[in-house]
Amino acid sequence: MNRTQRARRAAVALVAAAAIGGGGVAVGAATAAPTASAAPAGASVSTAAPAASAAAADGARASYADVVRQVMPSVVLISTTEGLGSGVVLDRSGNIVTNAHVAGSATTFKVQVPGDPAPREATLVGSYRPDDLAVIRVSDPSGLQPAKFADSAKAQAGDVVLAVGNPLGLSSSVTSGIISATGRVVAEPASADGPGATLPDAIQTSAPINPGNSGGALVTTAGEVVGIPTLTAGSLGNGAQAQGIGFAIPSNLARDIAKQLITSGTVTNSHRAAIGAQVGTMTGQDGTPAGVGIVSVTSGGPADRAGLRPGDVIRAAGGTATPDQQALAAVLAAAHPGEKLTLEIDRAQQQLSVPLTLGELPAS
Repeated sequence: MNRTQRARRAAVALVAAAAIGGGGVAVGAATAAPTASAAPAGASVSTAAPAASAAAADGARASYADVVRQVMPSVVLISTTEGLGSGVVLDRSGNIVTNAHVAGSATTFKVQVPGDPAPREATLVGSYRPDDLAVIRVSDPSGLQPAKFADSAKAQAGDVVLAVGNPLGLSSSVTSGIISATGRVVAEPASADGPGATLPDAIQTSAPINPGNSGGALVTTAGEVVGIPTLTAGSLGNGAQAQGIGFAIPSNLARDIAKQLITSGTVTNSHRAAIGAQVGTMTGQDGTPAGVGIVSVTSGGPADRAGLRPGDVIRAAGGTATPDQQALAAVLAAAHPGEKLTLEIDRAQQQLSVPLTLGELPAS
C-alpha cells in the first residue's frame, strides 16, 4: 500500500511538532507518544448531544441520511498514479480542496464525481505542504455541487460530526463520531517527498478516518464542512491501533489557504510563526537529542536581527525545553508572527538568553 492509499498516520503529542520558519523549512514527526500506527478500523458512534450549533435533539437522531444526501455530492474521489484520496468541491468553477499529501507530486488527476461514472481530468492549482493543503481544478465543472462550510472557530468538543470520503476506494462512505477536542498540535510523519506537515490547530475527532478519507469532509449535523480529515494516531509501544483518534484541518484554515492558492497559485500569507533559521537536532555522545542547532540564519530575518548565528544551540524557547527540533516546532505552533519569545542558547560554552520577535513562515 503506497503513501496516498493509506490514511496519513501521525506521531502525536499535545505539545507536539509544528513548522519552523527559515528558507521555507518545515519539520515533521513528533517526539512524544503516541507513535505512528495503523488507522483505526472500528466505527465510533456518539449519542451525545451536539453543542449549540445544532439542535439538542440531534444527538438522539436515529438517522443522518438527510445530512449525507446533502453533503455527498460535494465529496469526490481523487486518483493519481500514487494512489487514491478524497476532495471537497469549493465552487462551480471546478476548484477542489484536498490534502497536499493526496496530491503528492502529481500535476494531473482523475476525479470521480458522485453520480457520474466517467472520471474527469483535473490539474494542480497549487499546493502548500506546511498545512498539508492543495487545490486541484477539474476541466469539466458541469454539475459540481459546492460544499457549505461551517465556521470552525465555533466547533466544540461534543459536537456530532460525520467523516465523508472514499476509504479504501469505496466511494461515498460515511463514519460518525464527535469532536473530541480542538486546537490540537499534531505532526504528520515524513515521507520520501520531504518532512511531514505540521498542523497547529487541528480538530480531534472520534469519527474514524480510514485509508482514502484524507482530503474529504468532516461535517456537522447541519451538513456543513467543519474540517478536512487528514490523519490518524497510533498508540504507544506495541504498534496497536489507537481507536477513535483522528485529526482534521479546520475549515477556516482550509478555505483561507485554498483561496490564496486559487488567487495566485501560491500562499502569500501563511499566518505561521517562524524564527528565520534552518535548524537540526543535535545529538550527544550517547545518541540522544541534545538541543536544536542553528545551521544557518536568513539574512534580515528574526534570528539574524536577534543576533543568533550558526553553531548556536537552542536549549529552550519561551520557557519550554527544546531537546530537538520537534520540540521547538511545538512552541512555534502555539505562537503567532510578531510575538516576542526568549531563547535560551549555548554558544561556545556560554549560556545566553536571547529575546526574539517571531516572523512569519515564508510563503510557498
